[in-house]
Amino acid sequence: MKVKMILPALTEAESPFWRPIKYSLFPPLGLATLAAYLSDDDSVTLQDQHVEEVDLTDHPDLVVIQVYITNAYRAYRFADHYRQLGSYVILGGLHVTSLPEEAEPHADSIFIGPGEDTFPQFLLDFKNRVPKKRYYSTHRTIENIPPVRRDLIKRNLYLVPNSIVVSRGCPHHCNFCYKDAFFQNGKSFYTQRVDDALAEIDRLPGRHLYFLDDHLLGNAKFASELFEGMKGMNRVFQSAGTVDSILRGNLIEKAADAGLRSLFVGFETFSPENLSQSNKKQNLKRDYQEAVQRLHSLGIMINGSFVFGLDDDDEDVFKRTVDWGVENGITTSTYHILTPYPGTQLYSDFVSQNRILSHNWDDYDTRHVVFKTKKISAEALEHGYHWAYKEFYSWSNIYKSSLQHDSLKHMLKHFFYTSGWKKFEAVWNLLIKTRNLNNMLPVLESILSKVRPSKKEIAHSSTLLPYQSH
Repeated sequence: MKVKMILPALTEAESPFWRPIKYSLFPPLGLATLAAYLSDDDSVTLQDQHVEEVDLTDHPDLVVIQVYITNAYRAYRFADHYRQLGSYVILGGLHVTSLPEEAEPHADSIFIGPGEDTFPQFLLDFKNRVPKKRYYSTHRTIENIPPVRRDLIKRNLYLVPNSIVVSRGCPHHCNFCYKDAFFQNGKSFYTQRVDDALAEIDRLPGRHLYFLDDHLLGNAKFASELFEGMKGMNRVFQSAGTVDSILRGNLIEKAADAGLRSLFVGFETFSPENLSQSNKKQNLKRDYQEAVQRLHSLGIMINGSFVFGLDDDDEDVFKRTVDWGVENGITTSTYHILTPYPGTQLYSDFVSQNRILSHNWDDYDTRHVVFKTKKISAEALEHGYHWAYKEFYSWSNIYKSSLQHDSLKHMLKHFFYTSGWKKFEAVWNLLIKTRNLNNMLPVLESILSKVRPSKKEIAHSSTLLPYQSH
């Protein structure tokens, strides 16, 4: 059987002239994971439109397409094309789970929720010529799943080919997050077996890893055993965690000992009212500055995530957020305009309040306002969003933020990482176009090398242990 797997690109990543680096970071692990369930006799190709043109001249027997909200229209066009050729097309992913009625006319079968339990059943049904129209995930586990088909990944096209996922979902329930819709009717957070996760890490070449888990620190027992097993593997890695997980116990120290050098942290907002509105309870009554100082004392860089447009935000929120990030030495900031994704509690609330302005999914990219705002106009919100990015990544603020660290090495590390990420877009584009992106990985590994904390940082970190949550 000839099988084709496709990850359609976001609109801005389709340009033949300009490819932003953020769309060439990670390979499509979800599809490569499902490919592991195919037979050895099956011929499989995997194409990621973010890094290559999708070949539409082939005639596969089965086409598997992963659908997110901002690639939905392109996904449907690919699906319609292959169905006209006689291929059997299946669609799955976040958007399909949220809006199955919209996706269903474009597919022969659709998948609701994670595919580890349903895709093997579909393959059996397909070979017996009795496939169902819909497959619903109910049995949630990633224990004993087969190894990811990394042989299908074109490593040279990505900056971070060693991306890995060792858990599914998140233990928290923020109302603007897709996760709850995707994991309905079953467990919403679960992990691999530690031994299997370590075996997957051991199979990956080089030193650098990027854990794409929504919350790598979400299960303290699993994470602690994982980090213990990673000691001595000489890895450097990046991942995501919450403010609460940074401050609770000594798990973050164990992560640092295992090689954690950069953490994506969902600060989102400084307003308690906004946190309550978003059901982001894990951030309430937590000291963001203490979390930052603790990470810096361990030599861990921070990618802070912030959301603009929550109901308590006014026009000063952009400057306050940028100033806080600079003054606290945040290495990179990721800003988002609040976006009510279908399937989320936020979307349901806005629908009931008649606050949805657009159902053009291409605009649901966290850069456009698609809902009725409260204290700030839509125009001011979009303007402030763009201003915040420009201001935070100005040369003066990169320099100022770098100086917030106590050790010279950490200052230099911050400066080169931040400026390299945002100030050399033309260089990144050239590397992507010439297919030399992966040659920059040793530079990334060097920047992520361990920073020895200063005496001041060591003294400060000792005052943070142990932390007991409220």
